[in-house]
Amino acid sequence: MKTPLVSVIIPVYNQEKWIGRCIRSLLNQSMNRDEYELVVINDGSEDRTDYALDLFRDELELIRIEKNNGLPVALNKGIKISRANYIVRVDADDFVNEHFLYLLNEFLEQNKYMDAVACDYLLVDDKEEIIERKNCIKDPIGCGIMFKSSHLFEIGLYDEKFQLSEEKELRYRFEKKYKIHRLELPLYRYRRHGRNITNDQEALDHHNKKLKQKHRL
Repeated sequence: MKTPLVSVIIPVYNQEKWIGRCIRSLLNQSMNRDEYELVVINDGSEDRTDYALDLFRDELELIRIEKNNGLPVALNKGIKISRANYIVRVDADDFVNEHFLYLLNEFLEQNKYMDAVACDYLLVDDKEEIIERKNCIKDPIGCGIMFKSSHLFEIGLYDEKFQLSEEKELRYRFEKKYKIHRLELPLYRYRRHGRNITNDQEALDHHNKKLKQKHRL
């Protein structure tokens, strides 16, 4: 079996409505299909996510977790079974441009001295109408960043104590040693809807406080 160039990590919890759209966008890439793998982690979903994933069973590396353990645990499990030198996270309720994987991978391949690259993104609503374009450096998110897998293992992957703000905590440790560069193309589609986990402001405040305490910010 050919070793892929890129591993796409897709954590999913109760996203039966959106996961199909996400996976279809990743199967419709300009990058050759044998050059990337899709690693999906079903983190104890209680809706029909399992059924939705079954429609794509021949296209996925699927991990099923019986009981929901939270996003950082799911992400770490996916990263640990991935096989590529490059890793990028795509959340189950988002989707991507057809050139997403090719351009991020090509950027790093042509700039070997660079550590990681993020692309700009379009904020969209639940009908996929564009709300606005976002600069990935000024308004960072945890997705749409292509890392070298060796760097993620070196810094210890995601801190599983952070059920929210896990991407901020990882990024803080990563940027102590490495740099995330910007690709000024809006290749990622970040969906805003009523069930976004980041809508829980009280929980966000709690985890941001933990982040400040851990790193003495």
